[in-house]
Amino acid sequence: MSRSLFWLSDEAWAVIEPHLPKNQPGARRVDDRRVISGIIHMLKCGGRWADCPSEYGPATTVYNRWNRWSRRGIWTRILAALTEEGWIAETGQIDSSYIKAHRSAGGAKGGPRANAIGISRGGRTTKIHALVDVLGRPLRLVLTPGNTSDVKGADLLIGETIGMKRVIADRGYDANRIRAALREQGTIPVIPGRRNRKRPIQYDERRYKDRWRVEAMFCRLKDFRRIATRYDKLARNFLSAVSLAAAVAFWL
Repeated sequence: MSRSLFWLSDEAWAVIEPHLPKNQPGARRVDDRRVISGIIHMLKCGGRWADCPSEYGPATTVYNRWNRWSRRGIWTRILAALTEEGWIAETGQIDSSYIKAHRSAGGAKGGPRANAIGISRGGRTTKIHALVDVLGRPLRLVLTPGNTSDVKGADLLIGETIGMKRVIADRGYDANRIRAALREQGTIPVIPGRRNRKRPIQYDERRYKDRWRVEAMFCRLKDFRRIATRYDKLARNFLSAVSLAAAVAFWL
């Protein structure tokens, strides 16, 4: 059984450990490395928190650590800290991906839209919007209900492209305000025009071929089963899951 368990390597732990909370009030925390390894294992396998293997300690301890640190925004801050140290400010790509919301994801306080769940062709879905760097590593991740347009999602990401020479996106992001916002930052938009445009849009077709990197990022992210299907009721917890999975898959 132990062969199927996930454990943070010495190298990965050396990277993540400096970004964990220090000098917290209350009882001394149990082994951080063991508990976080258990959390990542549950993100990978997609199982119920109650079924967390005993090698990681009590399931309640693993879940409580996950939930409390999600509420405090620690998991998303860890990803932000890792990306700030190593991202390459050259070419970025923007895209989005639908995530099917399991029935267990319903019923959260505030209603579905407040927790980034909307009705789309695939039923109840959440949409992950991502900005990645030139190597396809996620820099910024935001959630919206699944029926939110890509253009509205891009509005939430564009402020993070400062310093990039160019940003690549597909036709779904063809909007004058997107192009204008990028140019104001000194960023060249590499976005083909929609087919119904009266005047063709000129763009760098050679560089546009690099858009596969953001699609490959989503494929790798969805290897984590709790990302490929949303089980979390709260948007904050699901965003924490996406952020931690991105940190493990691309930055550790």
